Amino acid sequence: MHGQIYKIYSDSYFVKIGEDITPCKIREVLKKQKLSVVTGDFVEVDNNEVITKILPRKSYIRRPAVANVDQIVVVSALKEPELDFGQLNRYVSLAKYYQIPVILCFNKEDLEHENSLQDRIEQIYGNLGYKTVFTSALEKKGIDYFSELLTGKLSALCGNSGVGKSSLINALNPNIKLRTQSVSEKLNRGTHTTRHCEIIEISKSTRIIDTPGFSNLKFDFILPKDVDILFDEIYQYKNKCKYSDCLHINETGCEVLKNIDNIDYSRYESYLEFVKEAFEYKERVKYNGVKTETHKKYHNEKSIVKISDKKRQGGRNTQKQKLYREFDEHGNE
Repeated sequence: MHGQIYKIYSDSYFVKIGEDITPCKIREVLKKQKLSVVTGDFVEVDNNEVITKILPRKSYIRRPAVANVDQIVVVSALKEPELDFGQLNRYVSLAKYYQIPVILCFNKEDLEHENSLQDRIEQIYGNLGYKTVFTSALEKKGIDYFSELLTGKLSALCGNSGVGKSSLINALNPNIKLRTQSVSEKLNRGTHTTRHCEIIEISKSTRIIDTPGFSNLKFDFILPKDVDILFDEIYQYKNKCKYSDCLHINETGCEVLKNIDNIDYSRYESYLEFVKEAFEYKERVKYNGVKTETHKKYHNEKSIVKISDKKRQGGRNTQKQKLYREFDEHGNE
């Protein structure tokens, strides 16, 4: 039998087969192979309600770990908590990395906020081609259009805690009644009401994966030279840079820096931050090998004393500090 995983809780995998959702176990051989099994996976299940095979995915997100989604819906709040453009750029760039279409939903429109904020959002993300929708789950504003954008698709809802993801789902279908919680006045942020990824059926044609809110997403899994691919407004100038490996920070002949006034400063700040995180990944890949070091190496049949690990590490640390200092100085100009 074929089905799709709707929820994973403890050691149980809740699989929808036909019209029924059945708790299943996973075959031991799959556990030993350490295969990643996530919400949204299509699977084969035997007559003993045991998952025997994970079917090929059409899409996958590492975190939040979901598979086979048609689009990512990034939910942000216009107020309470304050809109964080840096965090928004992280979610947008994550979707870009996985090549999954994005919809940007800005909730809590009922709360008092500056009108210029919506104008700025449209100016930045609308000009980049992203679909945006402004909603109020409390007053049901924008819900019809939001529902239209979700119809016929499996959408992953991503966003920080407290932005109103659960409230939006309740507004789309009042019969679902997900638990919600207000934002802490002291911390100006929400608390986790969603504990795991779960597919929720809004209607027969609309499904949502509600995901836990989180704020520590880092781009420490790609190389620095690849970060500009995540930013269309930066990448469009890349081929005109003087150097093919240009990082668009302070290089001579950088076309991006020549056109920096055409790039929103919050987007460029996010780019610089992601490059820093990518350098952490590069350092880890380059130097955290498993090869055993020796005190000598051979070249042209001659024995040469190698630099000690301690001295070499000091040199690497100096290079890293210099690089980060350049980033900080550039960001404060």
